[in-house]
Amino acid sequence: MATRAREIAPAALAGAVLTALVLGTLAAVAIRAGGLSGLRASDLAAIRFTLWQAALSALLSCALAIPVARALHRRRFAGRDLLISLMGAPFILPVIVAVFGLIAVFGRRGFINAALGHFGIEPLSIYGAQGVITAHVFFNLPLATRMILHGWQAIPSERFRLAASLGFGPVQTARQLERPMLRAVLPGAFLAIFLVCLTSFAVALTLGGGPRATTVELAIYQAFRFDFDMGRAASLALVQVAISVTALLIAARVTLPASFGAGNDRSFAPIAQLSGGAAHTALDEAAIVLAAAFLLTPIGAVFARGLPALTNLPPMIWSATATSLIIALASTIATLCVALPLALAANRHRWAEIAAMLPMTASALVMGTGAFLIARPFVNPTNLALPMVLLTNAALSVPFATRILLPEIRTLQTDYDRLAASLGLRGIARLRLLTLPRLARPLGFSAGLAAAFSMGDLGVITLFSDGQTRTLPLALFQLMGSYRMDQAAGAASLLLILTFALFWALDRLGHYADPQ
Repeated sequence: MATRAREIAPAALAGAVLTALVLGTLAAVAIRAGGLSGLRASDLAAIRFTLWQAALSALLSCALAIPVARALHRRRFAGRDLLISLMGAPFILPVIVAVFGLIAVFGRRGFINAALGHFGIEPLSIYGAQGVITAHVFFNLPLATRMILHGWQAIPSERFRLAASLGFGPVQTARQLERPMLRAVLPGAFLAIFLVCLTSFAVALTLGGGPRATTVELAIYQAFRFDFDMGRAASLALVQVAISVTALLIAARVTLPASFGAGNDRSFAPIAQLSGGAAHTALDEAAIVLAAAFLLTPIGAVFARGLPALTNLPPMIWSATATSLIIALASTIATLCVALPLALAANRHRWAEIAAMLPMTASALVMGTGAFLIARPFVNPTNLALPMVLLTNAALSVPFATRILLPEIRTLQTDYDRLAASLGLRGIARLRLLTLPRLARPLGFSAGLAAAFSMGDLGVITLFSDGQTRTLPLALFQLMGSYRMDQAAGAASLLLILTFALFWALDRLGHYADPQ
């Protein structure tokens, strides 16, 4: 019994810290809110807009992802795997950098409007509701594509060969194989993206903000920073939590198995009969080219404008860069120190997995609001800006890291538990000789994601900063706000390079440490 208690002690401590951080800040928000009677008409409009834009963004992302995923599944070409990897880049792309890239492409001086001007067509506006939705589709189209592509890949190849032997064409194949898969995959993909769009702050801060394009997160920020109405900010935060928890509960119940059964794990070889003729090939190629152009052009625009400006960055950028790097590395260490013991315990103790998922009920801005309310009576909250950024970044990365680690940990425990017990391998010795080496790859990937998320975060720092304490994303936002766009482009390029470099270095470190 004492041995078992010592084994779960790290998980219990990690779970207690995470639970205190999340539930403590939410409790502060709930106590300060004192009900929802203080909400204004504009706040109700923000709630309606938040739900509307999240639903529309998720719908568009999933609808556009279907032809892209289908094309990637049934076409083979040189560089296909590289393209799939590159299309996932927006997932770890700092939001403020992506917004800068979208402005460079679709903004008033972007080359899309420049081209339209040559034909006498009115320019497009990237600001307002259309800008928020465009940015959300940019971020979530790759996620939807990967989820749906995984659904296609989960259909056993024997089913496609059977369909070909029965003389099926593209229409019959879609009806008998593809539509059942989509009915199983799409609800989960839609709700996952819906949840992401509910808590998107930086997009609304930079591209929305008008009376008709204010989200709940942005309304919290405005009540906090401009009106300093703590009660209203807390009430809005409570609404945000209620919406997020409801979406999470629905998402946990809607994904259904497609029931195709098991196959022989043979890789799928595209069958011309099922893939259609020249017209279907042309449509598939167009879907791939257009999706790649939409996702990769803004990143290219950031580099094209920003790389020449790297030598002309103001001094504040370099100090902000050092701050962001320190926070990202410290946040990564904290993430792994919490996620690893919880993931190790989750296979035997349900409470560990529940504790690891708790941060999904609150956004960074909601947690930051609660922390501000707790700290304010005792200390100047601006003095806690950097510690709170570190803690919230780590907390919000824990669910992702835990989900990445869990499958490998279950395999590890199934394969090695009896052997380790027979050798008397436990505690620090087991961690050093068995657990860490065998989990090197998922640990490296988790660390890379945590570092990338932290580098690009523009949430809590906007609440706590006094204007002088900056991270690199906040410094970039300030440059954009003062219309120093060339320097902003340089800062965006620097942030993008550092984010991808951290992700790549930590992920490769995990591969290098893998004994296999």
